[in-house]
Formats: sequence, C-alpha cells, structure tokens
Amino acid sequence: MNVDGKPYRSIWRDPANDRIRIIDQTALPQAFVIRELETVDMAARAISGMLVRGAPLIGATAAYGFALALRENADDQAMTAARRRLLATRPTAVNLRWALDRMQAAVAGLPLPERPRAALEEADRLCEEDVRMNEAIGRHGLAILRALADESDGQPLNILTHCNAGWLATVDWGTALAPIYKARADGIPLHVWVDETRPRNQGAALTAWELASHDIAHTVIVDNAGGHLMQKGRVDLCLVGTDRTTAAGDVCNKIGTYLKALAAHDNGVPFYVALPSPTIDWSLTEGGDIPIEERDPREVTHLRGSAASGELTEIRITPEGSPAANFAFDLTPARLITGLITERGIAEASPRSLASMFPEHGVSRTGTGDD
Repeated sequence: MNVDGKPYRSIWRDPANDRIRIIDQTALPQAFVIRELETVDMAARAISGMLVRGAPLIGATAAYGFALALRENADDQAMTAARRRLLATRPTAVNLRWALDRMQAAVAGLPLPERPRAALEEADRLCEEDVRMNEAIGRHGLAILRALADESDGQPLNILTHCNAGWLATVDWGTALAPIYKARADGIPLHVWVDETRPRNQGAALTAWELASHDIAHTVIVDNAGGHLMQKGRVDLCLVGTDRTTAAGDVCNKIGTYLKALAAHDNGVPFYVALPSPTIDWSLTEGGDIPIEERDPREVTHLRGSAASGELTEIRITPEGSPAANFAFDLTPARLITGLITERGIAEASPRSLASMFPEHGVSRTGTGDD
C-alpha cells in the first residue's frame, strides 16, 4: 500500500543485504518509523510489544524471526528454542503457531548449513502467499459491497469497522479493509465508521491513518457508538477481521467485536468477518477453548498521544490505586455472523461450509473430526 505515494509492505526483506524491516506501529500516527529486526529476540519483542500486530503479520514476523535465529545457530535444539521463544509472545493469534510449524517443517530435514537460507526463502514465500490471499479476500468482499451499492440509489455505503484489519495487520492489503480498498478503486462511493478500539486505539490511530493515506472518507467514533448508528440506519455493513476462527465458524477478535455483532444482529445489519485461511484453527470446534490474552492493565489506565506541543506523551485517566483488567479479545459465536470472507470465497460461519471450502483439512461437516 502507499505512504506519501511510495509503496510499502508492513514487513519486508531487503534483497540487497537480507535485512528484515518493519513499520513500527507504536509510533503511528504521529510518526512513520521503520525499524530493523536483527535477532530472534528483536522479532519476539516486536510482536509482544505490538510494534507489529494483527494475526497475519504476527505470523509473518515470527517466520522471519525463526529465520534470524537460524543465522546464529541452526541445530535442532536452537530451532526448538526459537520456536518456544516466539510462540510465547501472543497466545491468541493462531497464525503464530501455524507459521512456526511451517517454518520448522520446511528446514527440519536439511543439512545444517542449508537451513538459514532455506528458512529465509520460506519466510519470503509465506509473506507472498499472505499478500495473494488478502488480495483475493478483497476481490470476494468487493462483490458484497458492489451488491449493496447497487441497492443504495447512489448513496455512499456506510461500513463499520473494529480495530485495525488493514494492510498494517497483514503483509499487505489487509483483511477487512481489503474489500474497502478494492471498492474505492472500483469507484464505489463509501464511508467508513472507524471504532476507536480501546484500550490501544488501533482504529483511531491505525485504521484512520490508513484510510486517510488512501483518501477514503471516514469518521472515528467511540466504541459504544456503533449500536446507536445501527439503530438510526446509518450502518449498511459491519466488516471486521479475526485473530482465530474455529472450524465451527466462531470468531475470536479484538475486544468489543462481540458487542458489535449483537447490535448488528438486533438491527438486521450484515456482519461479515474477513480472514485468510491460516487464521482458522482446525483443531478447535469450541470457541470457548481459545486462549484469551490478558495484557498489561496500564494500557487501560493510561492514554498515549500527542500533546499540544506535538510531543508524544502518556497520561493516567484512572485514579491512583484503582485496579484495571485488560482482556484483549472476545468471542463472537457463529450464529451472529452473516458470512466469512476467505481467499477462496464467502463461506457460511458453519463447520459444513468451512469444511466444504477447505476439504484438505479433513474436518467433517460437523466439525468434530474426519469422516
């Protein structure tokens, strides 16, 4: 995607020197900062510290982190240690485990001297596949937006998003924002309601920055305004991403997604979830089994932003001594979801539909095992 007219991805390898670079998302929107990952520990800290975030990008960063570890030591013990180090960074996003399993499988049978280069090239392939999958999600989602636009008498479509599921959350294109970018290029008039997404404000800081960079009309709203807007008929579609989806179609996404789905269901607003297939956890059929990450309470008790002087600062918004809880994700049951937009098309949020679309995973139509 573009930043000041220049194309960027969220993570990339410089082919001239094999250096891995990322966009530091904790600096946005105040500053556009590029950082270099030199070691597996730096990659792990980038994930846990949310310099990179979003399930697909977490997986891609872990893949490069694994490759960086093999530069230093490529034996089996070192690979196991690198996998363990990276896997501990974020427990909810299943792409992390998927990417590390894929990386280890790609190099395990190779002689030690060949492993570092093979790992780097496998990480490259993983990233290219992510871009292709998300572009395909954009194309399939565009069909939904085009159908709604045909019914809107020329009025802009109003789309509600939650958190950031744009190109910053993936290697490129994004998941939930990919159809929006496609629609913008296709000339479909649209406007995006951007949930601020407390406590880290990824919507206000990142989604708004992305949309502004691509000249897409948008308005930032407080998280709890979504239901009001739906009641007033000012939302045509909810479109969100996911960090982990079960084989039965339950979706785990940024905290607050469930409440949007409830409001959408109550008001007859379509609620779609966009996801590349590595975000599906085929081993789970019960959403309640997904581990929910609990982050530092300081993210709730403090706010970070620009002071009047332009200086980046942090302020406390709660009384000293008041405890806070910071649950990072919640579960939206399949019954509240209109459809899942994948790289292969639009599936119902059901085990039968997902198994039909991805038969290679051997999940039965009931989602409980092989037929």
